[in-house]
Amino acid sequence: MIQRLRKRQGGFTLIELLIVVAIIGIIAALLIPNFLDALQKAKQKRAVADARNVGTAQMSWLTDQSQAGAAGATGTYSLGNLNVVTYTQWESILVDQYIQDIPQFDPWKNEYVYYENTNSAAGFGAKQLFATVSFGADGVVGAATGAITTSAFDPTDYDQDIVWADGFFVRWPQKLSAYN
Repeated sequence: MIQRLRKRQGGFTLIELLIVVAIIGIIAALLIPNFLDALQKAKQKRAVADARNVGTAQMSWLTDQSQAGAAGATGTYSLGNLNVVTYTQWESILVDQYIQDIPQFDPWKNEYVYYENTNSAAGFGAKQLFATVSFGADGVVGAATGAITTSAFDPTDYDQDIVWADGFFVRWPQKLSAYN
C-alpha cells in the first residue's frame, strides 16, 4: 500500500491538468476584452489631453500676440474657413515658450491635424482661430470635415473625432445620460 501511494504522488492526472487549463482559459476570455477596452479608453484620454494642452498653448501664444483671445461659445462651427498648419510650423512657434513638446501623432498613430484662421479680414476676433483634431481610432475623417455641432459623444465610440477649437472642446467623449 505504501508503494502505491508513492507512485500516485508523482504528479497530476490528465483530467486535473485539463480542468486547470480550462479555468485559466475562461478567466482569460473574461479579462481580455476588458483589458483591450481599457487600452482604447487610455488612448482616447491621451488624445483629449494632447488636444487640450496644444490648444491652451495656442491660446497663450495668441494672447501674447494680440492681447486678446477668449474661448468660444457653443453652437455650430465649421473648419472650412481654416487652413491646415503643419506640425513643424506650430512646433517652431510654441515649443519651449508655451509648451514642452507638440505631439505629431495621436495615441492611435494617426497624425494630429492642426488648423488656423486664414481670414485676415476677420482678424483675431473671428469665430474660429485654431483647432486641433484627432480622427480617432479608425483615422477616418468624420465630423471634422464640415459643420460641427458642439456636443459630446459616447466615450466607448473610439472612432469619433476629438476636436478642440478656440479654447474649448467642440467634440469630446463624455458619458451621455439616458435622457439625451
